[in-house]
Amino acid sequence: MCYLIITEEKTMIDIRLTKTEFMNGMRCGKMVWLDTHHPELKKLSPEVKELFARGNEFGDKAMGMFGEYEEMSAYFEDGLIDCGTMIKRTKQAIKRGTRVICEAAFTRDGLYCAMDILRLDDNCDPADPTYTIYEVKDAPEVEPWFIIDAAFQYYVASKTVKISKVFIVTHGENATYETTKVSRLVEATQKGMPVLIDHVKAAIASSEEPMIPCGKDCEEPYRCPYWEHCHNIDK
Repeated sequence: MCYLIITEEKTMIDIRLTKTEFMNGMRCGKMVWLDTHHPELKKLSPEVKELFARGNEFGDKAMGMFGEYEEMSAYFEDGLIDCGTMIKRTKQAIKRGTRVICEAAFTRDGLYCAMDILRLDDNCDPADPTYTIYEVKDAPEVEPWFIIDAAFQYYVASKTVKISKVFIVTHGENATYETTKVSRLVEATQKGMPVLIDHVKAAIASSEEPMIPCGKDCEEPYRCPYWEHCHNIDK
C-alpha cells in the first residue's frame, strides 16, 4: 500500500493500483481481493520467503550492472513505501539528467509503479530524452508474465517519459546478466492495458470474495500466500 504526505499527515492516495496488485490480480482475482480485504489470511511458506529473498538479492546486485546509479527507494518509519517521495525523487533525478535510476517511481491515473532500472539512452537529444526500461527477474529465462509486468510499467511511465526500449534481465552464466529485448511485445499490449487494469480494479471492488476455483495458478509462479485459505486447510 502506498501513501503520500499531505501536510504533515500520512494520507492514502485514492484509486491507487500498484504494479504488485495489478500482477496479483492478473494471476487471480481472489488473490488481489484478499490482499485488499483480508491480508491477515496471508501465509508465506518458508520456500516462498526464500524465493523472494533471492529475488531481492538478485535485483539489488543488478542495480549496478550499468555502473553508477541513483536509487529512489523511500520508506516511512513503519516500513510502508513512501510513494510520494519516490515519485518526487524520480522527477528530480530525470530533471538532473541522471543516467541510471533504480526504483524509478511513476504514477498515472491512480496507477503506480517503481521500475528496477530506468536508463537514459546514450546520445539521445537532451531536449527530448528517451529511456530504456530494464525489468530484473531472478529466473533463467523470460516467462510470459514478465512481459505483462513490464507492460504495466511502460503504460504508467510513458505518461511522464519517452520510452524507447524495454528489456527483461535474467540470469546469465558465471553470475552475469542476460538481457532480452521485449519492446515489441510490450508495445503490443498497450491498447488492451486499460481493459486489464479495469478487470483487476473490478475484482478488488467486489463486495464479496470472488468465487474462483483452485487450479494451477495456486502454485505458479509460486505457491499463493492464500493457498491454505482457499484449500480450506486449518492447521
